[in-house]
Amino acid sequence: NTWRKMASNLSQLAKLPGPNAPKVKAILVASAHWETEAPAVTVAANPPLLYDYYGFPPETYEIEWPAPGEPDLAQRVKRLLTGAGFPNVLEEKSRGFDHGVFIPLKLAFPAADVPVVQLSLVQGLDPKTHLAMGKALAPLRREGVLIIGSGLSFHNMRAFFGADEKAVAAAESFDAWLDATCGEDGDASAREPRLERWATDA
Repeated sequence: NTWRKMASNLSQLAKLPGPNAPKVKAILVASAHWETEAPAVTVAANPPLLYDYYGFPPETYEIEWPAPGEPDLAQRVKRLLTGAGFPNVLEEKSRGFDHGVFIPLKLAFPAADVPVVQLSLVQGLDPKTHLAMGKALAPLRREGVLIIGSGLSFHNMRAFFGADEKAVAAAESFDAWLDATCGEDGDASAREPRLERWATDA
């Protein structure tokens, strides 16, 4: 079913960089479930888990995934963003990893032995802002840091469970646009302007 397929795909995440890529030394995750006024990074050495969901079975609030944080990487992220024109990068010392981090990474890295830093989205979700953040952080890829954008392309949970035909059609339409924009067969030169216009074009 859908959930098993998703779990299977996530379990292969660690292999995505390819056989010739450097060993993953740390992971930087931008989760769709954390928005702040300015970019923020988790700086704690051992962040807890944040069970930021409601109405699920009791066992889902007992999940454990004790991956360490990486304060040095957090500072590197902060320097890169500051150097790219983001002067007020926030340091989050107490927030735990939300489910946009620990659910997929528990499947991809079950041993929880790779340090993780979480990065927030900026309120307003301006595409140009986040594209600029991505460009600023690109050097981390050459330093053994796996950069992950976490979040479903369609997140209407009521429609998921209610099998709303209109919602399914909307999700399929958006996924088709996303594949055409970011997929391997898409036009890379048109990717950025298409992403900048996603709210009107998708």
